[in-house]
Amino acid sequence: MDSNSDCKDKKKSVMQSMLLCCKLYISESRNREALEPIERAAKLDPETVIINKFQDRDYNRVNYTLVSYVIHDSTGCPIYSPLHQTVVAMVAAAYDAINLEQHSGAHPRLGVVDDILIHPLARASLDEAAWLAKKVGADIGNRFQVPVYLYAAAHPMGKALDTIRRELGYYRPNFRGIQWAGWAQPEQVPVKPDEGPEVVSRARGVVMIGAHQWVAMYNIPIMSTDLSAARRIAQRVSARGGGLPTVQTLGLFHGEDSTEIACILLEPNQIGADRVQNHVETLASQENLDVEKGYFTDLSPEMIIERYRKLISNSD
Repeated sequence: MDSNSDCKDKKKSVMQSMLLCCKLYISESRNREALEPIERAAKLDPETVIINKFQDRDYNRVNYTLVSYVIHDSTGCPIYSPLHQTVVAMVAAAYDAINLEQHSGAHPRLGVVDDILIHPLARASLDEAAWLAKKVGADIGNRFQVPVYLYAAAHPMGKALDTIRRELGYYRPNFRGIQWAGWAQPEQVPVKPDEGPEVVSRARGVVMIGAHQWVAMYNIPIMSTDLSAARRIAQRVSARGGGLPTVQTLGLFHGEDSTEIACILLEPNQIGADRVQNHVETLASQENLDVEKGYFTDLSPEMIIERYRKLISNSD
C-alpha cells in the first residue's frame, strides 16, 4: 500500500471515530429566503455534514445538527475541525439574513443565533467539544461584535446555560405575556460576556455557546390553551421546581389550540423521555388536561453517528 493510501485510510478512520456534533439554534423558521443562504453556507465544506434539521413555525426557530471530525497534533491536542469554519459561515449568513428586531415567536430567544451546543460523539471527548466551542465563540465575538456567553464545559467554572439565561432575562415574555418579539433587554448587557462587546446590536442580540455530553430535547403537547396550567405542570416536572433531577422545562404556547412542555434532558440515560412523559401525564390529569405523546427534536447520538458514516461513505 502506498503512502497516499495510508494517509487516506488514516483520515477516513479519524473521520469516522473522533466526531463532534454541533446543534445550532437560529431564531427563524418562517422565512425560507432567510434560511437558504444559511444552508448554502453549511454545505461549503463537504467534510461537514448536515445530519438533521428541525424547524418549528410557532416557535419561529430552527435547529441544525452538524457533524464532522476533529484532528490533533502530535501531543494529542485538538487543532482542527471542519465544523469550526462551517459554523462561523452559517452564523455570518444568519446575521446577514435575519434581523432580531423583526422577529417574534412563542419560544424565548436572546439572539438571531440563539444557542450553539457542541457534543462529543464516538471516541471524541468533552474537552475536544469545549475546545471547539471556545474557538467558535472567540471568532463570533471578535468578527461579528456580538456578546458571547460560554456555558457548561466551555465555561471556566462550568456555568450552567439556564443560569446565564436567567441573568439575561431569557425566560420573560415581552409581547402579550406569551411571546418574544424584538430585542427587549438593555443595550448594555447586565452580565459581562466571555467574548465580544458589552453593548448589544439590537439586530443580532447575543449568543450562548456551550459544550456538554449529550442533551436531549423532548417536547410534550398539552391539548389546552391554558398557559398558566402548562406552566404549573412544567414547574412541577423540572428539577428547579422539585420535580425530576436533571430535567429543565418550559410551558409555552404552541399553535392556536395547544400548549407544550418543552423539556431539556441533561442526562437522558438517567432520566429519560418515558419518565418525563409519565410525570407530565400524571400532573396533567390532575388539571383535567389531555396530553399527547411527546417527540424529540433531534436524532439520538447512535442514529447521528450512523447517518454521518453512511453519508461520508457514499461521498467517497
